[in-house]
Amino acid sequence: MSIYATLWNLQFPRTGQYYLGCDWIEVCGQGVPGHIGTPTAGFGYESGDPYADFLPPAIALEDEDDDRMRAVVIVTGETRKGTERNGQEYVDPLLVFTGEEYARMSFDDVYDRVCDALLGDGPRVRSQRVRPDGTLETTFSDGSTKRAARSDW
Repeated sequence: MSIYATLWNLQFPRTGQYYLGCDWIEVCGQGVPGHIGTPTAGFGYESGDPYADFLPPAIALEDEDDDRMRAVVIVTGETRKGTERNGQEYVDPLLVFTGEEYARMSFDDVYDRVCDALLGDGPRVRSQRVRPDGTLETTFSDGSTKRAARSDW
């Protein structure tokens, strides 16, 4: 049984920045309900939180109808697998938010954070141009270029 509830699946530019001809990657928002690991009596975690090593701190629930999230973990299709230590722990999540932090964020904030995480230290797109032969040439901040045929963009 998984501790996660899928909140959304979206396609993002693989490098965190959109440009003609960019590659895409599936990104998934996985919510961890507040009752997972809660110190509140009656939820089965009286002996401790088995997920404390890789999730934000557990939350005390007000009552059984409290629907706050403990955490939201953002992963790609490439990182949706468990570690050897714990099958519920993602190998390399893009981002991990507390439930409270995620609830306060706008979609634009989440989008920007995901794009920044995907880009990492990678080069930024500097320019694009259509060459005389009809191919699209993208130039990056590190001086590298990528060419794509018209059919690919």
